[in-house]
Amino acid sequence: MKKYILSFIALATVLASCSDFEDMNNDPYAVDINSAEPEYFLNNSILGAQQDPNIAERTFVLYWKTAARQHLTTGIAGGSYDDSWTLEYWKGISEWLNNANATIDIVNEKKAIGQGKPYYDNLTQVARIWRAYLMSEFSDNFGPQPIQAFKKVNPGFNSEKEVYYFILDELKDAAAKMDVNQPAPSNPSAYDMAYGFKWSQWVKYANSMRMRIAMRISEVDPAKAKAEFENAANSNMFISTSDDNFKVKEDTGWNPLSGVMSREWNSQILSATLNNMYIGLGGVNSTDQLPAAQHTSVKASDYIGVKYDEQFSTLTNDPSAGYWLDGLPNKIDPRAYKTFYIPGDLTNPIYSLYPTYTSQATTNKGDLTFANGSKVTINTVNTWNTTTIGNWGVKGQRNGLRGVIGCMPALGKQYREGKNSRIFFASWETYFLMAEAALKGWSVPMSDVAAYNKGIQDSFAYNEVSQFYTQYIASTDYNRDGTSVAYTHVAEPGASHTMNYKDPSTGNMVSVEIKYPVNTIYKNGSVRNDKLTKIITQKYIANMPWLPLESWSDQRRLGLPFFENPAIETPLVNLPNLNSGNYMTNSIQNFPQRLRYPSIFRNTDQDGYTKAVQLLGGQDAVLTPLWWAKH
Repeated sequence: MKKYILSFIALATVLASCSDFEDMNNDPYAVDINSAEPEYFLNNSILGAQQDPNIAERTFVLYWKTAARQHLTTGIAGGSYDDSWTLEYWKGISEWLNNANATIDIVNEKKAIGQGKPYYDNLTQVARIWRAYLMSEFSDNFGPQPIQAFKKVNPGFNSEKEVYYFILDELKDAAAKMDVNQPAPSNPSAYDMAYGFKWSQWVKYANSMRMRIAMRISEVDPAKAKAEFENAANSNMFISTSDDNFKVKEDTGWNPLSGVMSREWNSQILSATLNNMYIGLGGVNSTDQLPAAQHTSVKASDYIGVKYDEQFSTLTNDPSAGYWLDGLPNKIDPRAYKTFYIPGDLTNPIYSLYPTYTSQATTNKGDLTFANGSKVTINTVNTWNTTTIGNWGVKGQRNGLRGVIGCMPALGKQYREGKNSRIFFASWETYFLMAEAALKGWSVPMSDVAAYNKGIQDSFAYNEVSQFYTQYIASTDYNRDGTSVAYTHVAEPGASHTMNYKDPSTGNMVSVEIKYPVNTIYKNGSVRNDKLTKIITQKYIANMPWLPLESWSDQRRLGLPFFENPAIETPLVNLPNLNSGNYMTNSIQNFPQRLRYPSIFRNTDQDGYTKAVQLLGGQDAVLTPLWWAKH
């Protein structure tokens, strides 16, 4: 097998403690071609992309989940980045791409010397489909990348448009060339951890991926997006049931299959973004979802909580900012209690005791300190709260509840212990993509309302709350963002709604007008409850927590769903646009747009780096929008 060096693979190799620069030209996969089997390389590529804990914590959790607002962490959502984190991912995805390319190379080498096998052609198509996914992951993070690695040259970088066109072509051609009737490999060591060499499943994945990528470019290249999407959607071969889902079984311990969210010290507390979507959405009473013992903790629907001015920041457009709910919400999306545990609900089967090396998860209380030095201890058992990310300054120092495990809902243990299956593509995403396409007027097999409801139905089935589905999809109740579920209910909620809060000094109830947020990066903030907002809201909730990169991509592409601005009691140096005069106004300058290329690329391949940044069309910065995300 001849070795080719992608510029970014070469850079990754530099970091492998090479004793001699020329070692970069040695083939790290050099094996006797007579004993090499291409499926081993494909398996290694899929395995590696599961992300071992070193990569997963930095990329999946601290970058993707944070940027997607799937949990309460500022980090990259505040504009910051860490070059060492990026480097670990860069090295990883370079290796995964190299293994996918090696699969194809070995097939060709073995066929050339007369050692081809009947399933090799299909294996090539699978490797192309998987490589297309990896390339989309790379460009969704960084932007421009090389697309000619398989030509066995050291290629230059290509524009994002060229990359996504190439991905679409590869997915279409590979699916067309797959022989779905070809028997699977008889080699007992061959392993396809995604689909077990069920070729038709790979075709379905390829077509659903085409829909995803076509929709990704729909705002900047609508004609190409429409043509590609329609062709894939009308193939009648796409991920349509849970049996079709692309998923990989996780493992415990420390290896590439270790759960991507398994590091105990990552608190993964409910975010304000999610909470504002959850509360009130679907009109399902908490008392219909919870055991009788918790019913007394459920508050009235017009109650927002206790107002703590001195400990909670309000310098944000988070509609819930400044209040602590001393109980449980009256109505909430049924998936919320299945995804996040209620503080102190220790008999709940999803209650996570992470971090197990402390008693923090079962210490369900915290102190609030007032400006005069007095304190009050808050019992957090059977309460449901979170806070806005950002810099809280002095107020943060006075708040002993913010971001504390045991005081706020956190991710359920079913996602933390490495005993689940990581989902890369689920049927609900196919349907929400189909709904968006139908809404655009594209020719697809389902109406927008039918696809929208089917996406919700599949998500409810996954979360085991199907008993609420019929009531849910008919609901016209607004959540905190001013969005309802019923697809044909597009009436706007008005500017505000009347709620009551408790004054902590007197205990009296006070009436207040709570404004619905104005999402100024989507249709200039003119709507909160149109059909596209509903589709993306439901897609976002359904993708929680397995697909944070896709949720981040939707927000970058559309400005949906609504992301509140980080709080700025103290300015955020990495979000210079955001200040005390405009914190109620959303701007793409307030949200991360990409990962910076790692410094090793810049330092080792200046020509390649210069070309990549030129193609990016802006600075190599977190706030530089990608081609498809330029509103």
